[in-house]
Amino acid sequence: MTTHSNELSHQRAHTHDWAEGFKKSLPVAMGYLPAGIAFGVLAQVAGVPIWATIMLSIVLYAGAAQYACLPMLSAGLPIGNIATNIAAINLRHVFYGMPLLQYLPKHKLAKTYCLFALTDETFSVMTSLPNETRQKLILPISLFNQSWWVLASTIGVMIGSTLSDLIPHLDFALVCLFAILAYEQFQSIKRYFPIGIAVIGLIVASLFTSDWLLLVAITICMLMILVRGFWMQRHEIGESHDQ
Repeated sequence: MTTHSNELSHQRAHTHDWAEGFKKSLPVAMGYLPAGIAFGVLAQVAGVPIWATIMLSIVLYAGAAQYACLPMLSAGLPIGNIATNIAAINLRHVFYGMPLLQYLPKHKLAKTYCLFALTDETFSVMTSLPNETRQKLILPISLFNQSWWVLASTIGVMIGSTLSDLIPHLDFALVCLFAILAYEQFQSIKRYFPIGIAVIGLIVASLFTSDWLLLVAITICMLMILVRGFWMQRHEIGESHDQ
């Protein structure tokens, strides 16, 4: 009887809450819809085929990297160059997965998908949730968020260049979404260190380069995060020895 009850509680603990996941994805949808439509429109203006635009949102699914792809694709750059730039832009996602590893689904396919779909927005939503709800919500939130993005990209590419002529600078919608989510996450967590290293990284990078600003800034932020991690680890070890 005890074993059976334990199995039932174990299954309930790992049940995905799709209804709640849909609700938690709605704030992201409010940002993804205009940003995704803007991407679809800009892709159409750049001459990217409809099928390729939709596939980018399904297979690549990285807003900033998808925007960066458009001028490279229209310029006919080699695949290797495009892949290198995308890898540099998405390098930050390696750090996104670390604090959420213990909350990933146990099923290998679901776990792989959640790691693939761990965008800035999904990470922001997940880290603002209580720890006890993260495992049952990470798959639904990831899936719904990508669904919003794919839907918006499809709408945008169907509209075509008409909207681009009416509303200039559509690509700024993604920047606005990042700013809103960063503010909401700060309100929830109240940590100043990420903001500090982001500002320092941007200032230092801007002193050395303009063509590789994002890559250099991300590298500087990564180094500062690693240095802080090693320092905190040594500090905790020192305190344990003192005790």
